[in-house]
Amino acid sequence: MVIPTSVEILSKNAGALRVASVNVNGIRAAYRKDMAAWVADRDVDILCLQEVRAPDKVMRELIGDGWHILHAEAKDKGRAGVAILSRVEPVAVRENIGDEYFADSGRWVEADFDLNGEIFTVVSAYVHSGELGTQKQDDKYRFLQRMTEHLPALAAQKDHVLVVGDLNVVHTEKDIKNWKPNHNKRAGVMDEEIAYFDGFFGAVGYVDVARQLAGDAQGPYTWWSYRGQAFDNDAGWRIDYHMATPGLAEKAIKSHVDRASAYDLRFSDHAPLVVDYQF
Repeated sequence: MVIPTSVEILSKNAGALRVASVNVNGIRAAYRKDMAAWVADRDVDILCLQEVRAPDKVMRELIGDGWHILHAEAKDKGRAGVAILSRVEPVAVRENIGDEYFADSGRWVEADFDLNGEIFTVVSAYVHSGELGTQKQDDKYRFLQRMTEHLPALAAQKDHVLVVGDLNVVHTEKDIKNWKPNHNKRAGVMDEEIAYFDGFFGAVGYVDVARQLAGDAQGPYTWWSYRGQAFDNDAGWRIDYHMATPGLAEKAIKSHVDRASAYDLRFSDHAPLVVDYQF
């Protein structure tokens, strides 16, 4: 895999649509750590956030002008919350994956955009992290099952669909630094979870865009624990995705994980995943 230069990473082709996704791990904390500078420099057209964990008023004040903001707060204050920020106004929005059990969970939001007469649907999703042997894991499986049912319906109704976000599962050994000590021992690396992703990128018909562009390489990872030396040792997990319908995946020309250059320069324990689509 050719490593792009900083100029290549920042540059955007004429007509390209840049979509970025990041779990901010609390937007107030992220902005205290200078997330605003990253947003200002990245020339993003659609920015999807997960774990906003703030009231809508607070989030809008932090983001500032120049964005159309769709924000689904979680009923439980200080938890979850997903958002889609766009430079152009969506033509339709939805805030539920279709299961009333998750209606106020702040884990799924959809926006439709009109691109030259075609409907381009963007989803910002935050799948449960889960915890083995608990209700959290049961909820995770219920959510993944609902995705399995909902994603084909979206693809059938729209011209292009892009599901991005923190999906909290590594798909293969290439997506985690330390596979053996974690496989079938920790939530996120369980075969039952992975089977859903086999389906998403198989029978359900979506494409793992970052993997398509990276090829058969280890990583690149998008999340590193704050514990120990995980970041410095690049002991990460690839759990943030761009999942696209095939026609859209063919338009993906460039993908990059904006990993901070040093531990103390991170604004979240996740790094943004940025992809350019050439229309």
